[in-house]
Amino acid sequence: MTEPYRPSDATLRFYPEAAVGGYPHVDGEIEFYLRVGALVGPESRVLDLGAGRGQWAVEPAPRTRRDIRNLRGRVAEVVGCDVDPAVLDNPALDHAVVAPIGEPLPFDDDSFDLVIADYVLEHVAAEDVDQFVAEILRVLKPGGWFAARTPNKWGLIGLAARAVPNSLHTRVLSRVQPERKDIDVFPTRYAMNTRRRLRELFSGHELFVYGDEAVPTYFEQHRAAWLAASLYGRLTPRRMSSTLLVFVRTAS
Repeated sequence: MTEPYRPSDATLRFYPEAAVGGYPHVDGEIEFYLRVGALVGPESRVLDLGAGRGQWAVEPAPRTRRDIRNLRGRVAEVVGCDVDPAVLDNPALDHAVVAPIGEPLPFDDDSFDLVIADYVLEHVAAEDVDQFVAEILRVLKPGGWFAARTPNKWGLIGLAARAVPNSLHTRVLSRVQPERKDIDVFPTRYAMNTRRRLRELFSGHELFVYGDEAVPTYFEQHRAAWLAASLYGRLTPRRMSSTLLVFVRTAS
């Protein structure tokens, strides 16, 4: 990391406590990874599915958020898997592999205590969903955990993303998030991003899903959009929260 992290002016304007430690009190990343951390121990093997280049580990971020998210050294092994060869350069992994879309994951049955998919589910195409879930359940140990964070299909982010063709996502995101790199923009599908669909896919296992309405970072460069998104989040029912936090414990 070459430059220190500083919260955006919009974040500091609406969440002045972010000046203390760099993060607001409604931080979805911290909420998610605190729960993830509670599911593992020193002997755990963890698979980060869709790990990518490890953007959070190489670009400026609050130290607390980075420390909570980093599992390397806290568990026995962190393995990263992605369709993009950029995963081979991810510094937060003990081991990385590239797995083409549609092929089985290159791991034995019952290999991992925890599988993480952080903002990955929304990119899985409808025709690949069943195999994607089957492979997650196959590589998890009995009683293991699957943890995912993903936009809600019926939340503000999901509705906005589906209103814009995938071919225009990079152009639109360059306006609302000018600091976001093209390498971090991927096509979205939203084939498994509702509570009902998740219940169907993980039938027979313990499923815990709840909505999270954290800081609307997509709009932090635009004051009016930020205010509108914040108001929307406060007024809509939790079932329409922008983000779903998903935890599945496999049958023993």
